[in-house]
Amino acid sequence: MIQTTYAVTGMTCGHCASSVREELGELPGVRQIDVDLGSGAVQVTSESALGFGQVEQAIRTAGYQLVR
Repeated sequence: MIQTTYAVTGMTCGHCASSVREELGELPGVRQIDVDLGSGAVQVTSESALGFGQVEQAIRTAGYQLVR
């Protein structure tokens, strides 16, 4: 398993975290998603490395922005 942490801006509440979890959870191989609203950190555990572009698109679809 691979754990990767991403910085996401704009999340302020439980609904935000839920939206991000839902979109990232649809990516192939994702097993766990942990969101820390205070820091904006999103830790994704997946079977293999995820492409930055696909993670960025999922975050954007949820309504937030991935920090590069």
